Amino acid sequence: MAEAQGDQHDVVVVGAGAAGLACAADLGAAGLRVRLLEAEDTAGGRIRTDRIAGFTIDHGFQVFNTSYPQVRRRLDLPALFLRPFTPGVLVHGDGGRLRVADPTRRPRDGIGLLTGGRVKPRDLLAFGALSAHAMLAPASRVRARPDVTTRTALADAGFSEDFVETFFRPFLSGVFLEDSLETSARFFHLVWRSMLRGTLCLPRDGIGAVPAQLAAGLPRSVLRTLSPVSALTPTGVACGDGEVRARAVVVATGAGAAARLLPGLEPPVGRTVTTLYHAVERSPIPEPTLLVDARRRFLNTCVLTEVQPCYSRDGRSLVSTSVLGAPSPAEEAAVLSALAEAYGVDTGTWEPVHRVTVRNALPAMPPPMPLTRTTRFAPGRYVCGDHRATGSLQGALASGARAAREVLTDLSAAGGP
Repeated sequence: MAEAQGDQHDVVVVGAGAAGLACAADLGAAGLRVRLLEAEDTAGGRIRTDRIAGFTIDHGFQVFNTSYPQVRRRLDLPALFLRPFTPGVLVHGDGGRLRVADPTRRPRDGIGLLTGGRVKPRDLLAFGALSAHAMLAPASRVRARPDVTTRTALADAGFSEDFVETFFRPFLSGVFLEDSLETSARFFHLVWRSMLRGTLCLPRDGIGAVPAQLAAGLPRSVLRTLSPVSALTPTGVACGDGEVRARAVVVATGAGAAARLLPGLEPPVGRTVTTLYHAVERSPIPEPTLLVDARRRFLNTCVLTEVQPCYSRDGRSLVSTSVLGAPSPAEEAAVLSALAEAYGVDTGTWEPVHRVTVRNALPAMPPPMPLTRTTRFAPGRYVCGDHRATGSLQGALASGARAAREVLTDLSAAGGP
C-alpha cells in the first residue's frame, strides 16, 4: 500500500528485526510518527520460525535467555509458554560423555566430576570461582577490565589447557561461531553471566513468537511488511511504491544490507553457521540437553522435541545439529557419522527435514571489543542491530533502544519532536 501524497513521518525505521522493533516501539512511545518497513512477509529478521513437514523449525538453532534486561522489559514471558533446557551440557569425548552442569543449580554434578576423576580439582575450583564472580560481581567490572581473548582469560583464571580443550573450546565454539577462542573476553564474561543468571528456553510456538509479540505491541499503522527499501533519499527512503518521507531514518537491517544503504559503513566480519534438522522415530537422548563434541566435528546438537514436544505434530523427534560454515554433502555425511558416535545410535535412518545456512549469523568480536557504540552515522541517519552490539537478542534490542534515544535527542535539539 503506497503512502498518501505528502504524508510525512518523524522517523522511518528500515528492518523489523529485534533492533528495528525495539527502536520503533520506543520512538512511538515517545509520541513520534513512525513507519517501520520490512522487506519480508513477517517481522523478526533472522529470528523466525517455519512449519516444515509437520515440524516447528526455527531459522537456525536458537535459544531464548530469560536473564536479558531488554527481554524482561519488553516481553510477556508467560505468554511465550517457555520450556527450559537442562542447565548444563554433555561433552562427547574419547572417554564417553562428560556432564558439565551449572554449579549454582546442580552442585552434585560438580562433586561427581571431582570424585569421578575426570576433572582436576584446580579446574573445579576455577569453575566455581568464575561462576561465583559472574553471579555476584557487577557488570561494570566486566566493562572496566582490559580486554583479551577468551583463551587468555581462561588461562588467567586458572583453568588447565586440558579442561579448556575438553569443555570450553567445544562449548564456546557454538556460542561464538569460531573454534579458536579468539573472541573478546568481555563478551565471554557477559555470556557466562547471562547463562548463570537466566534460563535457556524455547517458546512453545518457536523463536518466531518473540518478534511476533514485539510486533503485536505496535500500533497497527506502524509496521509495513513486504516493503523493501532500495535506497535512502534526501527526504526519506525509496520503496517499490514510491518514497516514504521522514525527518530521520534508522537502518536496522543486517550488516550487509546496512552497508548497501549507507555507503561508507564498514560491516564487521561475519560468522557463518549451518543447522541440520533430522526427524527420528525415537529420541536418541531422553533429556533436553545440549550435546557438544570435544573433537569439534559439529558445534552442538540437541533433541528439540525434548525441550518443546509440540515442535513435532506426529510424535517423532526432531534433532537439531549446527556446524560451522556451509558443509558440502560429503561433510554432511561425516556429521551424521559423528552424531552416530556421539548419541550411540544408528543415524542411517534419520530423515533430513531441513537445512538452514545463516551467513553473518554473528559478527566477529576480537578484543578489544566495545560493548556499546553510537548509532549515529550521519545527520538524520542512524544504524543499529546485533552487528553493532554483542551479536545477541539483548544486543539487538539494546542497540535499537539506543538508536531511539539518540534520534529523540537529535530531533529535540533540531526543534522538537
